[in-house]
Amino acid sequence: MITSNGYTLDASPARLGRLKAVPADGRGGRDALWQRLRRDGYLYLSRHLDAGLLEDFRRYYFETLAPTGLVSADGIREGIDAGGAVDPALMRRLLFDDIVPGDKYAALTTHPSIRGWFQWFLGDDVHLHKRRIIRHTRPGESGIGTATQAHYDLVYLREGTDRVLSMWIPLGDCAVETGGLAYLEGSHHRVMAQERAGTLRMPAASITADLPSLAEEYDARWLVADYRAGDVMVHSAHIVHASTDNVDPRSRIRLSTDIRYQRVADPIDWRWQEHWFEGDGL
Repeated sequence: MITSNGYTLDASPARLGRLKAVPADGRGGRDALWQRLRRDGYLYLSRHLDAGLLEDFRRYYFETLAPTGLVSADGIREGIDAGGAVDPALMRRLLFDDIVPGDKYAALTTHPSIRGWFQWFLGDDVHLHKRRIIRHTRPGESGIGTATQAHYDLVYLREGTDRVLSMWIPLGDCAVETGGLAYLEGSHHRVMAQERAGTLRMPAASITADLPSLAEEYDARWLVADYRAGDVMVHSAHIVHASTDNVDPRSRIRLSTDIRYQRVADPIDWRWQEHWFEGDGL
């Protein structure tokens, strides 16, 4: 049983499926990758990054936040939830003053395997939006707002190009039960058509937390995967996606980051050129 924000996803073959990774022998052709991205709205690149790079950052993240009470004393390396209350003020200070603007996070998000790949794929100099988001979800959290609700990224990036690309990076293994990202199959085609026609209801934020109902409305499947450390998802600004609830039986905290690259020559949303902080309104 897969849930998101407390809603149980329909597990029938018409409503639930698996993401398809780009085959290893299909990653060297840029034109073919663009065709795949336009068709599917996403590129699932398994083992794209060195797993050790992600595990090192995961350990650094939880070591930094350990004083908040987030992780158990003997589970810092794995990110094992302590199960109790955390110090919210200390959490905000360490996250937004130390981790987000820190050198380790910058080095990860501009790593040659990331920045260099976007330069190759976009065929131009690239710009990384300074607003980069790190999310952790504790096991057992449920209800509206605990998992990422259904949305597409353009609703947050209206003042720049619609050709911005997002990369979602699980920071450590992230099986479905740990709360990975799910994509609504083919939704970008409908979204783009409605955007062009001007008939789309323009949400200021998420579309809904009710993923099963949205799948019925779109007559589409939610696509999920058991991500491994080193896997990345590249997706368009138009495809609808969300995350599932963390019900990991080993009490592992789900940790991920999402970043956005675009061609430097395209219009840039100026609101995304500051570090992410709580209450930034985006």
